[in-house]
Amino acid sequence: MEKRWIPGNQFTLLENGEEFFPRVFACIANARREVIVETFILFEDKVGLQLQEALIAAARRGAQVDITVDDWGSPDFSSRFLAALREVGVRVHTFNPGIRPFGWRPHLLRRMHRKIAVIDGEVAFVGGINYSADHLGDFGPEAKQDYSVEIRGPLVAEIHRFTHTALAEGQRHQRQQRQWWRWRRQWRKTPDALPAAGGADAMFVVRDNRAHQDGIEHHYRLGIRAAQKRIVIANAYFFPGYRFIRDLRQAARRGVDVRLILQGQPDMPFVKTAAEMLYHHLLKAGVRIYEYCDRPLHGKVALVDDDWATVGSSNLDPLSLSLNLEANVIIRDRAFNQELSARLDKLMCESCSRIELPQVGELKGWAWVRSFLAYHFTRRYPRWASWLPRHVPRLMPAVSQPALDKP
Repeated sequence: MEKRWIPGNQFTLLENGEEFFPRVFACIANARREVIVETFILFEDKVGLQLQEALIAAARRGAQVDITVDDWGSPDFSSRFLAALREVGVRVHTFNPGIRPFGWRPHLLRRMHRKIAVIDGEVAFVGGINYSADHLGDFGPEAKQDYSVEIRGPLVAEIHRFTHTALAEGQRHQRQQRQWWRWRRQWRKTPDALPAAGGADAMFVVRDNRAHQDGIEHHYRLGIRAAQKRIVIANAYFFPGYRFIRDLRQAARRGVDVRLILQGQPDMPFVKTAAEMLYHHLLKAGVRIYEYCDRPLHGKVALVDDDWATVGSSNLDPLSLSLNLEANVIIRDRAFNQELSARLDKLMCESCSRIELPQVGELKGWAWVRSFLAYHFTRRYPRWASWLPRHVPRLMPAVSQPALDKP
């Protein structure tokens, strides 16, 4: 079913942990009824301990607090960390936990990669920032560059309902029927609408392994195909599908200023290698490529023309587009577009190096074979991904790792 634009929303762009963490912690500090957090990564570092403190304080004030983490992204908690949360009634869930034979973590694919927070059903956060210290500048050269948005207005009610449904489904598949019915009653009490808070039209778009397998990619491609003047995409893991690449090349050939901001200092070396395999095809079509070199790029944002933008958790690679559970907001608002454009222009001017076709060199020999295989792999991987097992959402209580509890 086609998503509809929801009017009357206000979006605040939050860049890196320095802007994101104070805002989300302040909202949790004011929570009266409920806090729901989903995150791929939660570490027991200074940021994770701040979140723990904020959640405990909210629970002591009487708010119902639920936090869901991914078992792959957040594999290790000490019993002290979990006990402090549970003692005050915070419910800590892990997505799709599995046994770990010989310390190996199974279920690498189809992870819960969303980063969402909803407080009192009145304010929400969606983006790419995890709860870990490596999103702060003082972490050092490996600190990540990333973005999130604070949302107020009618879209928050839709995000609120989604988070309740995700909790209900995850618990239902564990056959905890009493718990599921409690969540169903709470879901029915969520507001049908919230008053307008601004002038932005918006959509909340997810990718899952059932009814919404290509929703985020679909809206990206709609924006690209409608572009008349410019497209700017900043994305950490860039290896999109063939149709996505084709749309970008066609946009550049019809005169649209297409710019990609990709990783120059990746946190995982293979990321740059994968993206570079596509550089020749994109540069020949007129796409401009910039590599961000100050530190690892972790952002997942884009803008088109003067009033379309997206911020979320979805990378443009096979994992995010075909396997993981993701969430983005699509925003139609000139003021937000202008703010995001200014931030990305600053990034390109001050922290990026532009890649030119002569730098890539002529494709021949092994370089030609590698690029050919990579380019045509993008034709096939969505179909191949659909053959892999699609486990249902499953939430279980988080467990501690004994090694972390040793003095």
